[in-house]
Amino acid sequence: MSQTLKTAQSNYTGPVVVDPLTRIEGHLRVEVEVENGRIKEARSCGTLFRGLEIILKGRDPRDAQHFTQRTCGVCTYTHALASTRALEDAIKKPIPANATYIRNLVLGMLFLHDHLVHFYHLHALDFVDVTAALRADPARAAQIATSISPREVTAENYKAVQAKLKAFVDSGQLGPFTNAYFLGGHPAYQLDPEVNLIATADYLQALRVQVETARGMAVFGAKNPHVQFMVGGGVTCYEALTAECIGEFREIYKKTRAFIEQYYIPDLLAVAEGYKNWAAYGGTRNFMAFGEFPAAGGERDLNSRWLKPGVIYNRKIADAQKFEPAKIMEHVRHSWYEGDKASPPYEGETKPAFTEMGDTDRYSWLKAPRYDNHAVETGPLAQTLVDYSQNHKTVKPLVDFVLKKLSVGPEALFSTLGRTAARGIETLAVAQQLEQWLNEYEANIGKGDKKIAEDYEAPKNAKGVGFVNAPRGGLSHWLRTDENGKIANFQLVVPTTWNLGPRDSQSIPGAAEEALVGTPVADPKRPVEILRTIHSFDPCIACAVHVIDGQTNEVHKFKVL
Repeated sequence: MSQTLKTAQSNYTGPVVVDPLTRIEGHLRVEVEVENGRIKEARSCGTLFRGLEIILKGRDPRDAQHFTQRTCGVCTYTHALASTRALEDAIKKPIPANATYIRNLVLGMLFLHDHLVHFYHLHALDFVDVTAALRADPARAAQIATSISPREVTAENYKAVQAKLKAFVDSGQLGPFTNAYFLGGHPAYQLDPEVNLIATADYLQALRVQVETARGMAVFGAKNPHVQFMVGGGVTCYEALTAECIGEFREIYKKTRAFIEQYYIPDLLAVAEGYKNWAAYGGTRNFMAFGEFPAAGGERDLNSRWLKPGVIYNRKIADAQKFEPAKIMEHVRHSWYEGDKASPPYEGETKPAFTEMGDTDRYSWLKAPRYDNHAVETGPLAQTLVDYSQNHKTVKPLVDFVLKKLSVGPEALFSTLGRTAARGIETLAVAQQLEQWLNEYEANIGKGDKKIAEDYEAPKNAKGVGFVNAPRGGLSHWLRTDENGKIANFQLVVPTTWNLGPRDSQSIPGAAEEALVGTPVADPKRPVEILRTIHSFDPCIACAVHVIDGQTNEVHKFKVL
């Protein structure tokens, strides 16, 4: 495997614009100023206005989940869950234990699906050179693959993958890899050809695995991506009480867990071994996690959650603070909305006021959430750090294992590399825990408990908040109802706004803006380094690169699908 290489870097000075960016949906524009080959300043600009908060006003809060699921085509269930939890928080009454078990099982399966897709299909190509796989020795690739995990692969398997790739290249296209990476021997790619071949082969295999994992969510959720089993007061999937349904879910779960343990985690470590220099780039200082997977009977109790809530300031892992919802504020000073005042989400307003694209004062449709006046990162890294600081019995040993495997210290976690590794750690932890929740759920049914829902009315003149630690990070829906029980105000504070939001009223950069500063850029015409850090946050937003050379004013375009 490749040894850690010195980071390639140019002496370029000038602006770089990536617009739009990522490999899924929506729109994100990243503007950076490069000085002597490193990013000096960055702006993250969300270029899509949805206005769901406006659409929801006056509607029955029990219907909110069906609208908010359309916020995203990937993490739909997390929005349904957040909206439902907000309603239940307004109702202030419990839900059945079985409902919490079922919700946790579906959410756990979503974590496995989302993180698998992120690593292989949304992020790996920032590090893996697909065309270099054609130069690999299949026999050596098989030897490396079987040395890192007990998978059954042979040189013939890798020869077949190379033949498939060659057919794509000879046809003038690259199938699923078309426009998905930077061609032509980019100096920032550092893996041996054999590791590139292993990762490319598993990219193709993960395409099939993720289909089954998504089907696992639908076993209880009725369909995927937009689930149909949620209700304020529990769930409505009565078939989930049957042995046949539980057996089907268990079979899919076991297959997914096997792929995670035998392919995803070993591949992640193999790629990380070749990019340990990226432990020096892409870091932030403050972290926030809501925790997730509540105990049965504790749906609204954040402290009952298996993954723990907490806040870490200034990278002080040993000093995690208690999470306090009242400390959340949303800023709009540098966003395309009316006003300059920061507001708590319950009082938040969504009044669009667009200026112009390229404006350096108001430059994003994303608001700027802040916790206790701090810009904070949320997501797998934040959740992993909070759990590590609290000696979580599952998470801490996994973190220590990864750090030891890569021969790095905890400080390496504060980086693009650490963020990507934390996503894998979270995946493995949830994969291991899912079996226990499934067994507990099955045992509870065996005791005769068949209740999965309570029938509650929409509350009048009430307010409630639903916190979900989604695969992408801290998600919260804030609900207020009027005297008729209709929605008077509804605000969505989503992971992408925490991580990719703009500056606040104090001009403090958002998490991704902070993370980009100091990053080397080897080739401003092909800024893969920007993609690495932005993709490590897993924003739900998509797909071409425009680079402006500050010396020649030449515009270079590259699509990222």
